[in-house]
Amino acid sequence: MITDFEVLETMKMFTEQHLDIRTITMGISLMDCADEDVNKACDKIYNKICKYAQNLVQVGEDISKKYRVPIINKRISVTPISIVAAASKTDDYTPFAVALDKAAKTCGVNFVGGFSALVQKGYTNSDIKLINSIPEALATTDFVCSSVNLASTRTGINMDAVRDMGNIIKKTAERTADRDAIGCAKLVVFANAPEDNPFMAGAFLGTGEPECVINVGISGPGVVKHALESVKGQDLGVVAETIKKAAFKITRVGELVAREASERLNVPFGIIDLSLAPTPEVGDSVARLLEEFGLEECGGWGTTACLAMLNDAVKKGGTMASSFVGGLSGAFIPVSEDEGMIAAAKSGGLRLEKLEAMTCVCSVGLDMIAIPGDTSAAVISGIIADEMALGTFNNKTTAVRLIPVPGKTVGDEVVFGGLLGSAPIMPVNNKSCAEFINRGGRIPAPIHSMRN
Repeated sequence: MITDFEVLETMKMFTEQHLDIRTITMGISLMDCADEDVNKACDKIYNKICKYAQNLVQVGEDISKKYRVPIINKRISVTPISIVAAASKTDDYTPFAVALDKAAKTCGVNFVGGFSALVQKGYTNSDIKLINSIPEALATTDFVCSSVNLASTRTGINMDAVRDMGNIIKKTAERTADRDAIGCAKLVVFANAPEDNPFMAGAFLGTGEPECVINVGISGPGVVKHALESVKGQDLGVVAETIKKAAFKITRVGELVAREASERLNVPFGIIDLSLAPTPEVGDSVARLLEEFGLEECGGWGTTACLAMLNDAVKKGGTMASSFVGGLSGAFIPVSEDEGMIAAAKSGGLRLEKLEAMTCVCSVGLDMIAIPGDTSAAVISGIIADEMALGTFNNKTTAVRLIPVPGKTVGDEVVFGGLLGSAPIMPVNNKSCAEFINRGGRIPAPIHSMRN
């Protein structure tokens, strides 16, 4: 039986503690849209997305009204375009991004992800074309997101791609310099990218996924923080149990919404991504949640240990609530999207090196970090290489979403608005790693990848 107390407790999660369903993401396979004629391929892509996703937004709004559950975003992820576009006789893949953007606007969704390539072991000709098209594609579209998987535990790190993506990030920043390099906010590079991630900018539909699928991402750092406020001064075992119980409740809400959306859209339910995804709003911060453990400020000593414990407890609680947990699942630490992270970065207590240490135990990586516009492509590639190594050698997903803002330096600030928030320009160690990056080749897979 559900008690009155439990009903009130759940209501407070939504009204006072910023609990929400961050996204309902519909994955759509575009494998059957390939065509030698680029215009025909783009028409097929547009028509197929509109066919499947035409009711996605309305269904999300109807479910939100029925259960009084905030559903913030409705999104689409598609088959990596480097695969779909390979048959087309063109060197410029920008038209594919334009078709995705047009479909997103027609369907009314917030973002569409999948202008992507998987190059962890090497390039196809199509991968090269897609990567070279990224700056123009992100500059000329509004809702398209791009991702490139550069490394995996089974294959190692494609250092040619790491080198090239440093240059692509710089070009994307320059191409969108009039908007504080916002193109880079829609571009992420991965190690061990999951094929069912509902969160942007890294969402794409993997080749092992169904024709169409519903994946849901939930968020509730405010709920977990509120729960920890009730156990102040108690030992860390109690803290872990408290987080697990809160994560269980949050995940059950996501499961309810996911199954309802699946039924209404007549599309299979895929996974719940139970990540604690923050927003710039006060009370919805992972950094403030970590400080509830007993830290003076996020970024101080002990932060990585607190984050590791938080991530683990969230996963344990969430997997008890749903049999289909996937995506990234854990805790996100995007600087510009988290009120507490922004404050810690401004004070100097949170630096890139500490963020890198935190990525060893969190769900993503160096995320939404604004850096000086004059940071070299080689240094950006060096940062990426380090993060790819953490993911590859620790057998986990890691990612990098850096924003080198042209014309801005340490002490300046960028404001993107909405969920993308704002960020101070963080200092970067500019000691050269160009000779290392320019070697190219592939860093071999770690010994523990040999599991057969």
